[in-house]
Parts: sequence; structure tokens; C-alpha cells
Amino acid sequence: MNPYLNFPSGDCRAAFDFYQRALGAECLFSHTWAESPMADQAPGGDGGRIMHATLRFPDGSLLMGADCPPEYATPFGGFSLSINAKDVAEAERLFSGISEGGKVTMPLEKTFWAERFGMCIDRFGVAWMVNCGMRAEGGQAPAAG
Repeated sequence: MNPYLNFPSGDCRAAFDFYQRALGAECLFSHTWAESPMADQAPGGDGGRIMHATLRFPDGSLLMGADCPPEYATPFGGFSLSINAKDVAEAERLFSGISEGGKVTMPLEKTFWAERFGMCIDRFGVAWMVNCGMRAEGGQAPAAG
């Protein structure tokens, strides 16, 4: 399953550029409305908006997105994108990057279930969780909210 983010605000390019820098993603594809046969249907008449983009993260997972027309917009709510870091240093780097300019809702810290876990909402309104390793004493991560 690959998450697909719709940006009615026209922030897809800025968000995906930010995710590339903050999380080490690679842009596999980015296509503007002007570059498509549907140029005349660009949201807000702006052909420079992203019709479709795909990022690949170092672990091979994909994130897709677009600048969608307002009538197709869905609010960012009821889900979080979750990143599993390989070690504490990577968790700290990823959390610092993705939370920059956003709002930390739970600081990255040791928990009863993980060496590090933290939650934030990035500057584009997308919720993220960063998790690093299960602790020996076990436990389960809380449900995303």
C-alpha cells in the first residue's frame, strides 16, 4: 500500500522537496498539469502545479501526491505516516528533519515499547510518527490518531 497525499493548497512541490531533504527520499517522477493533455483543467488555472509525483525512500517505500482541485480535497486527519528507523541516530535525524517548521505533538523519546518514538505534524499539515526498535520489555505502539 502506498499513501497518496492530495494538496488543494498547491503545496505538493514544496512538500515533496521538503520530504526529499528531510527524509532522504528520491524523486522518481514529477509531472505538472501543464505537461499533460489536461493542462486546461489545472487547479486554480496554474499549470505549474503537480499533477502527480512519486518519491522513493531509502527503505524502498513510496509516497505519491498531487496538487488536486479543491473539489477532490480530503483533509489530512485520522492517519499518520509512520517511519521505522534502523537506529537511534537515524530516528533523531529523521524526526528533526520532518518536524522542522511543524508542530511536535510527542517529543522523540524512549518509551516502554521503543528505544525512540515521537510524533509531529509537518509544516504542510501531514501527521508523522517516527519509531525506532522494540524494547526488550515489549509492549505495543499506541494507535495513530
